Amino acid sequence: MTTPFTDADVAALYDQVNVWDSQVWPSDGFYNELVMAAGSVLDVGCGTGAMLHHARERGHQGRLAGIDPDPVMLARAQRRTGIEWVPGKAADIPWRDEFELATMTGHAFQCLIADDEVRSSLVAIRAALRDGGAFAFETRHPQARAWEKWAAMGVSEVGTESGRELRSWYTIDAVAGDVVSFSETMAEKDGTQLRHDSCDLRFLDVPELNRFLADAGFAIEEQFGCWNRSPITSESPELITIARRALPGRKRPGPGQPHPSHEPLF
Repeated sequence: MTTPFTDADVAALYDQVNVWDSQVWPSDGFYNELVMAAGSVLDVGCGTGAMLHHARERGHQGRLAGIDPDPVMLARAQRRTGIEWVPGKAADIPWRDEFELATMTGHAFQCLIADDEVRSSLVAIRAALRDGGAFAFETRHPQARAWEKWAAMGVSEVGTESGRELRSWYTIDAVAGDVVSFSETMAEKDGTQLRHDSCDLRFLDVPELNRFLADAGFAIEEQFGCWNRSPITSESPELITIARRALPGRKRPGPGQPHPSHEPLF
């Protein structure tokens, strides 16, 4: 009899494969710097809570909070104490004017598909920030066509913490405009399929992303095309953004226009 591979198993494997480590993942170092410099941090789409747990382990003394709609991932996060964990989507954020920094890591921003979902999420994130607070997140640059690389990866083999040997692979199901639908299949080593999970991701380009931010009341402070903080170019794989909740009386930028600033992040 084949042993099922449950949602809880998926969450545990996620933590195993995606260990929060700035030596392995440059993105982790990027966010570590921002989080440790902020007195209060809200992680939107926090998943298993690895980033906030790491910050607390490194000695962060301020307020840390995470929100995520996946109850199984959040249950894994909740095993870590000293941090506020709240169920919900970005648009459900209950806080107002409370955080210096909001983050959305792991390309979670791309899970916001419909225009109304993007708008309501950005409005809620902005509302949770104090005046002048920053929102840092990333989305894959559509020009890099990352989904083509996923399809070309073939079968990957992975061993779980319990010693179970599994195989996984990705299938691209559809590309409709800027939304890519794909599936991940998980199987036993002998090929017996255990799970087939589908997901949609949205790949916004720079002008449209910046219009959404401006319309929600954010001033774009910095944008990078890679985790070394290099500018966005025709070869950039990422769109990494630090946007700020505008201070009262500050003029908002026009749609798609970055907002130059010489102020410190915090």
